Formats: sequence, C-alpha cells, structure tokens
Amino acid sequence: MALNDDIQLLAKVPLFQGLSDDQLRLIAFGAERRRINEGQALFREHSPAECAFVIARGGFSLYSSGRGGQPELQATTSAGTMLSELALFTLCERKYTAVAVEDSEVIRITRILFHRMIEEFPDVANVVMARLRDNIAALAAGATALQGRFS
Repeated sequence: MALNDDIQLLAKVPLFQGLSDDQLRLIAFGAERRRINEGQALFREHSPAECAFVIARGGFSLYSSGRGGQPELQATTSAGTMLSELALFTLCERKYTAVAVEDSEVIRITRILFHRMIEEFPDVANVVMARLRDNIAALAAGATALQGRFS
C-alpha cells in the first residue's frame, strides 16, 4: 500500500480523527506494516504492549483466558480498527490474544513514534485528550446504565 493509502486509513481511526495530513504522514512514515497469516497470533494476552496496531486489511478474533484457561472469544475486529490503543500512552499488558481470521495486514505504531509526534505537534495532545475524555465519558455512561439494570 502507498503512504497516501495509509494516511487515509489512519484518518478514519477515531483516535486520529482531526489530525492534519502532515501529522498523519509522520505516523504513517514512521510506522511499520506487517502481514499476518490466517490463524497466526498478532499478540498474546498478558504480553507487554509497546505498540498499537491499526488493521489495514483482514480481521482478527480477540480471545481472553476463560475458566480452566480455555480461550473465550470476546470480539472480532476488521479493517480500520485500532488494537491496544492504551499502549501508545503507557506501559500495559495486552488484554487479549489477537488471531488473524484471514490473511491480514496491520500498521504497527510504537509508543516512541506516538510520543515523537506529540513533541513535534503539541496541538495533537489536545486532540488526543479530547478523544480520551470522550471515551471515558462513554464508559462512565455505560457503567451507569448497567448499574441501573442491576439495582
């Protein structure tokens, strides 16, 4: 895929919406593309997360360890989805094991690259903070709605 295709894909990722083409170009240029074969794990649950992935083509099933250590399907993702977004901000562990459901491609974005972009474009921090604030508000609203169902 061409750099411009990657920029267009990144522009659709909720965390990056509102960033300029120059800002997205920095991410796309510094990121790494990887091919993942059907059935291959992209990452494993509880492994250290030093980067995030944007699915460029294909899709992944996300599994977590269930009772008795058996994998339980939690979600299926497709192109345009970002996996392990939190890894761009801080040290953390992977919540799931991601297994390709078909031959796929991902764009690997490291925390170092993301921090470099924020250093070069300080206004990006404001955009990202607004996205995070919206995500937290949505989580809180969802938790409140669930609490009402169980009260």
